Amino acid sequence: MERLMEEWGFTNHDLVEASPEQLNHKQVQKARKGRQLTLHSMQKVTRALNIAIWNCLNKDQKESFFEYHHHWLFDYAKGYQTDRVDPNDALKESIRLR
Repeated sequence: MERLMEEWGFTNHDLVEASPEQLNHKQVQKARKGRQLTLHSMQKVTRALNIAIWNCLNKDQKESFFEYHHHWLFDYAKGYQTDRVDPNDALKESIRLR
């Protein structure tokens, strides 16, 4: 989670601000530090990350954006795969170059 947020250039506040749910800074910080979250919290943080990314993309980029799932972000989640390739690598580069 930490690496992904750094690659996209997001802070904890960016996720809290983007979230339509009651997500707080403490929950995001726990996720970034690798502390175990409940399934509900993992999903909430994942939705906030997807929304934050979506909000910074233009129309063409939104068409190629592939939403993240909680089991891609948290290594203790059921279904996590260590060798998964991020389908949004090209988008991350284009966002960082702005």
